[in-house]
Amino acid sequence: MKVEASAPSNIALIKYMGKTAATGNVPTNASLSYTLPHLRSFVVIEEASGADQWQPLAGFLELRLSDKGRQKFLNHFARLKTHWGIQGSYSISSANNFPSDCGLASSASSFAALTLATWELARRKGLAQNETQESASRLSRLGSGSSCRSFFEPWALWKDEGAESVALETRLEHAVIIAGAEKKPVATSDAHQRVATSSLFKGRPERAEERLTQLVHSLKAGTWQESFEVCWAEFWDMHALFETSQPSFGYMNAQTLQALTHLRDIWSRTGDGPLVTMDAGANVHVLIRPEQTALADQWLKNFTIYKSWSAP
Repeated sequence: MKVEASAPSNIALIKYMGKTAATGNVPTNASLSYTLPHLRSFVVIEEASGADQWQPLAGFLELRLSDKGRQKFLNHFARLKTHWGIQGSYSISSANNFPSDCGLASSASSFAALTLATWELARRKGLAQNETQESASRLSRLGSGSSCRSFFEPWALWKDEGAESVALETRLEHAVIIAGAEKKPVATSDAHQRVATSSLFKGRPERAEERLTQLVHSLKAGTWQESFEVCWAEFWDMHALFETSQPSFGYMNAQTLQALTHLRDIWSRTGDGPLVTMDAGANVHVLIRPEQTALADQWLKNFTIYKSWSAP
């Protein structure tokens, strides 16, 4: 038996950074994300002999998992097998169509794809009959917190143990400026633990929840500059936690700062521009209104990017 699945990445505009406990990936505040269907992970599961094993999936960007990363992936598969009562041993192949471990949320898409593929495997075996998209999202969260948002599009809200679709009419295009494709110096799972040592973490959940309310209101009202200001403040808040943790760490590099300065200058000069945000990495995400694509091609022409819209 062979099953295949894929899942998109997502970018949070209100961030998930900080957990209520050491296990379970339950966030300290709600997060709001936009789904990125052009950045995807792919998983193939096939029956095999011996122990469950992982290998890179051919035909995509080469994916190299550390021993820790491979074990985390297989541990989640084992968790799903137990939950659905799946018997037997399997070979799991996975890959992305974008770089991994550099702040593009490859963990979100890869664990969502693994959960979807295993769910399909269970269904073919006559199991998981009562599973829903929402309950599968909660299961995926146990492997990678932000993966629960990749089950919904285009907008997803995650609070407590699960995510859900959000009825926002705003439709956006996305691009990410590649400021660094190398592996992150501090894994996101470690960052979640370290930020609790920052003096700025006190009040962080309340700040995030307030920005969530402001962002949803501004998106519904169409007040684009207000949405930009909220997103800008939110990602800087998260990166300030990194820089003030004990010990401190950071992800930004010279290319990151160049891109951020350029994007802020666009707003200063024109009174318009993209929404700007960052994940736990060096790369810079921009979200634009569909009518801004021609402008965005000019704004981003000097950067290496992945984008959702067609080339001019």
